[in-house]
Amino acid sequence: MSQELLEAGPVPTDAVAAPRRWFAWNLDEVSGALGDLGTFLPHIIGAITVVGMNPAGIFVTFGLFYALAGSFYGIPIAVQPMKAASAAILIKPMSPGAVAGAGLVIGAFFLIAGSTGLVGRIARALPPTVAAGLQLGLGLSLAGLGIRFIAHEVWLGVGMCMLMLALMRIPRMPVALIAVVVGAVVGVLTGASPAPPPLQFGLHLPHLVWPTLAQVEDGLIHAVLPQIPLTLTNAIIVTAAVSRQLFPGESPRVNERNLAITTGLGNLLAAPFGGYLMCHGAGGMTGHYRFGARTATAPLLLGLALVALGLFLGASGYQLLRAIPDAVLGGLLLFSGIDLALSSRPGEYKDADLFLVLLMAAIGVAVNPAAAFLVGVPLAYAVKHRWLKV
Repeated sequence: MSQELLEAGPVPTDAVAAPRRWFAWNLDEVSGALGDLGTFLPHIIGAITVVGMNPAGIFVTFGLFYALAGSFYGIPIAVQPMKAASAAILIKPMSPGAVAGAGLVIGAFFLIAGSTGLVGRIARALPPTVAAGLQLGLGLSLAGLGIRFIAHEVWLGVGMCMLMLALMRIPRMPVALIAVVVGAVVGVLTGASPAPPPLQFGLHLPHLVWPTLAQVEDGLIHAVLPQIPLTLTNAIIVTAAVSRQLFPGESPRVNERNLAITTGLGNLLAAPFGGYLMCHGAGGMTGHYRFGARTATAPLLLGLALVALGLFLGASGYQLLRAIPDAVLGGLLLFSGIDLALSSRPGEYKDADLFLVLLMAAIGVAVNPAAAFLVGVPLAYAVKHRWLKV
């Protein structure tokens, strides 16, 4: 995708006119597969270096979830680390057993919430102004994170952003692929990122991790409880809304119920094999779409690549990814965040509704989407029923 998204909103004409394809094999899909690395790598690097988790377990389970989710939904669906839980895991830091315990608990929760229809009922009750505000706030937060990453190496980040802007003007150019390769080479040559290590080819199997009851309790208290409302909003409700904008009438499987069920199953199956807490994400899907992905090929390719890194390279696969500078990842995040913010279409709201959208976005940026959700729902209903004048 090129400049038209920034100028005309989130649904370019080709998304409506083109016949639906589950898979497409072209460089756009390869480029789009790299569009969400900015939200993936920092959390995974922390989990491996701080918590001491096994790279093979993280990469293999993450990759399988990506490949299977993409194949099921048929669009460039994203799979991301759970950010609130990840922050708690890294700050504490928690043991790999406690991480596995958290994954089992949160997986069971969302599997039950999706299977019983609870998630769908919550989504249907959500006022449009709150949903738009959550989307706008999330996009601004992603763009802000991208700017912070660019600030690590300003010259490299600004240069990569200018390169990407220039490439976006060329039809069917694999922007993210070129930016990642060029940025990694420049980063290594200038010392902005570590040189790739000697590759350790072999078979690196994930380790079984079965938590104790104490570790399950630790994971529940510190990681699961703060993560549930964030996953409910960003990974399920907003992801379903963005999917309907980007693929109108083309992705009926991407609904709140299915997103909750696949999130639950993914975590339940990954946790015993050393997987990290994972969910879908609106920002990640926008990132894949922004850099060219339109089908399930992008998540399938990224998933298989991660599985190969984990199984055949192990720790050296993780070191290989660290050669991508933060400033390059920041550029990807910046453009993805701008697209997601624009797709909320705040200009369509007026008066009290516009105030609510902007308020939800501000709370989402200042605190988190979960706080905006908890404040926004009762406030929106109070304004709707004229209990409160804004």
